[in-house]
Amino acid sequence: MKALVFHGKKNVSVDNVEDPRIENPRDTILKVTSTAICGSDLHIYNGLFPQPKDLILGHEFMGVVEEVGAGVNNLKRGDRVVIPFPIACGHCHFCSMDLHTHCENSNPEFYGPEGGLLKGKGGALFGYTDLYGGYSGGQAEYVRVPYSDIGPRVVPDNLTDDQALFLTDIFPTGWAAIDWAQLKGGEVVVVFGCGPVGIMAMKAAWIRGASRVIGVDILPYRLEMAKKAAHVETIDASRTNAVDEIRQMTGGYGADVCVDAVGMEADRNFVEKALNVVRAQVGTMKTLGYCLDAVRRGGVVTVVGVYGTPFDNFPLHQWFDKGIQMKGGQATVHKYIDHLIALVQEGKVVLDDIITHKVPLTDASRMYEIFNNKEDDCVKVVLKP
Repeated sequence: MKALVFHGKKNVSVDNVEDPRIENPRDTILKVTSTAICGSDLHIYNGLFPQPKDLILGHEFMGVVEEVGAGVNNLKRGDRVVIPFPIACGHCHFCSMDLHTHCENSNPEFYGPEGGLLKGKGGALFGYTDLYGGYSGGQAEYVRVPYSDIGPRVVPDNLTDDQALFLTDIFPTGWAAIDWAQLKGGEVVVVFGCGPVGIMAMKAAWIRGASRVIGVDILPYRLEMAKKAAHVETIDASRTNAVDEIRQMTGGYGADVCVDAVGMEADRNFVEKALNVVRAQVGTMKTLGYCLDAVRRGGVVTVVGVYGTPFDNFPLHQWFDKGIQMKGGQATVHKYIDHLIALVQEGKVVLDDIITHKVPLTDASRMYEIFNNKEDDCVKVVLKP
C-alpha cells in the first residue's frame, strides 16, 4: 500500500509499504477514505518530538472497515467509521474514568505516572512517535485500528466524509478547550490561534453560550478564516498589542476564558531561539503567557496547543496572584464523540468549512511543506488515498 512515511526532520515521502494485518482479536483493518494533516503532525515533521526511525504519520482519519478481528462484535466489514486519535483499551483504571488519553494498556513501553520527557508518557496515539506507542498512522491507504470494540464510531449515512472527518481530533479538541472552562453562559472567550483547532474552539464557545468570541493570530488569512467560519471578532497581534486590545474590549478586566490553541510552535524571534539553546527547551510558551496576561482575575485558561518540554521562567506568581484556573492536555475524544456526532448530524455545527486543500495522498509530502511554511493560505489539508 501507499503511505506517508516520516524519515527524519522535514523528510517525509509517500512510499510503498507493507499492508497492515490483524495482530490482536480486538483489531480491525480500515480502508482509509479521508485523512488530514494536523498541526500536531508538524511537531514531528519539524523535529520537536524525537522519532529515530521511520513511521507512518497521521492521527485524523476515517474509512471503511475491511477486516474484523474475532473479538470485535460491534463492527462489520463495510461499516464506515470515524476513529478517535487516542488509542484506548476502554477498561483500565483511567479509561473507566473517561480519561482515555491516559490509558494504561495502549502504550506499555513508555507509559507511566510521571508524564516525563521520555519515560512516563500517557496512552498511545495514532502515528505520533514511538514515545506514544509507535503505532502506524492513518495517512495511508490502510491502517490497523487496535481496540476497535471501543474506539471507532459508525458514521451516519447522511454525513459526508468532509462533514465527519474532524470528529477524529480537532473538533473534540476545540470542544475540550471550552468544556474544561465550564461556561455558564454570557462569557467572553478569547482564542489565541486561528488555526483549525482554534476555530473549532470558537465554534464550541458559541454552542456553549459565550456572549462574545474573539480570535487572535498574526496571519491575515487565518484571521479571515476565523471570521468566515466561526463568525468572531479578530485581533491581528502582528499589528497591535493583543493583550491591551482585549482589556480595552472588556472594560479593563480581561477575558473570562482564554484558550491557548497554539502551543510551543508560536512564532519566535532570534533572541528567543537563542534562549532556547541556553535553557535546553524546545519552542516557546509565549502564547500561554499572553493567555495569563489577557484573562481576568479569577478567570480560566485552557491549553490545547501542544507543549513537549519544560519551560524556564513559568509565571507561577501571576497564576497565583490572579487566581487563574488552568487545565490542558490531549482531548478525551471517546468521552465527547457521540455527542459531537449528534451536533453535526443535527446541523448545529459545521466542520468542513475550514478545508482549503483537498488533494490525493500522493501529494502529501508537498502539502506538508505548504502547510508548514504557511503558504497558499493553507488552513486545513485533507488527503484522499
